[in-house]
Amino acid sequence: MEKDKIFVILSDWNAWNKPLPPTFSRPLYEQEIARKAKSGEVIVIKGVRRSGKSTLLTNEIKRLQAGGMPAKNILFVNLEDQRFSLFEPLTLLEKIKETWLEYVQPQGDTVIMLDEVQNIPQWEKWVLKEYEIGSSKLYVTGSNSQLLGVEFGTALTGRYLDVEVYPLGFKEFLLFHAVEIHSRADFIQQQLKVKQLFRRYVAFGGFPKIALTDDELLAKETLKVYFDSILLRDIVSRHKLNNFAVLQELSLFLLSNNATLNAYNKLKNTFNVSFERIREYVEFLQGAYLIFTLNKFDYSYKKQVVNPKKFYAVDTGLSNNVSFSVSAKIAQNLENIVFLELKRRHENAFYYKTANNLEVDFLVERDDCYELIQVCATLQDSATRQRELRVFAVAAAELHKPIKPLILTLDESETVVQDGLSIDIRHVLEWLCL
Repeated sequence: MEKDKIFVILSDWNAWNKPLPPTFSRPLYEQEIARKAKSGEVIVIKGVRRSGKSTLLTNEIKRLQAGGMPAKNILFVNLEDQRFSLFEPLTLLEKIKETWLEYVQPQGDTVIMLDEVQNIPQWEKWVLKEYEIGSSKLYVTGSNSQLLGVEFGTALTGRYLDVEVYPLGFKEFLLFHAVEIHSRADFIQQQLKVKQLFRRYVAFGGFPKIALTDDELLAKETLKVYFDSILLRDIVSRHKLNNFAVLQELSLFLLSNNATLNAYNKLKNTFNVSFERIREYVEFLQGAYLIFTLNKFDYSYKKQVVNPKKFYAVDTGLSNNVSFSVSAKIAQNLENIVFLELKRRHENAFYYKTANNLEVDFLVERDDCYELIQVCATLQDSATRQRELRVFAVAAAELHKPIKPLILTLDESETVVQDGLSIDIRHVLEWLCL
């Protein structure tokens, strides 16, 4: 019987008669999910494959159960389970719900969680129906922002709140290794351990499973599997691409050259394809969260869009281990880590170029100022130090707000005065941890 088979699959994934698996906590995401869940809107958890979205749903189940909700009142559906492919996709979600109601018989308030929902065609219509009848609170996760955006834009506008999930930030990475930093005293006392873990974090990144893998060869092999899965399942399969050699070459090139400025025209010449094809492929890579782009700051939005963009990898582990970069790139990796941390902090960031072509790595918009951030491995070389310091005065003369200068480096923290500006030079680990 069809429902019997569906119930077997659901039983494997749900904790109706067994304990939930042990998981690591990610407090900032969990607090955001809990806060937004109070709204009653559909909660959308999106981000790159293997970034921990399913675990966040498990942790939300634990929170709901701790608040008194019976286990049987929560339905978790892993739509990556290949056994679901045996059923008619257009009616699958309704059959899953019917099976749960008939076999488990939840009573009272209920919750439905759909993991990797983009695997089901027209899922958004079913979610809209469930939202409108209000029978259950709804959570969905997905690994493709383009598909989620299009589908929600047509069906669920104004009915959902999203949570964007990234691989572990460094402070989360420390928690996975039982290192907690709450104060400067904590940082100083555990500085040696923190620096050791940071070297590993830079080299292998922050995917949760990788963070817990001590075997470096296994970590490298797993990262390559992640890359292939993202490329093939979240781009090639989703967009029905037949010839994806250029897409693969482009993705490897951009991962190899993270934290680097590139124009679409330059890329189309490099790969000998049309401008439209390059733009489309970059959008696919962004949609799968494999890469991010950063616009140049300009008071004209049109100029922001047409200027060359800086490209960043979703994770330095991917950038280091699946690309064809053959040399250490500590400065680029540091800048990439800072970029991702700004994303996690929901900062509105750009890069900036002065009239005489000096570059500021990040311009962050504040209400009363622009925070200008330079990222540099070391300022020990006097020429490098002067170059990094002098850009702030030039930028300050061009911008229409006061500036707050910051240099993030692996050197010791200090404050210097240059051209009348007080410049904060901070160890990047302090900035990440405190």
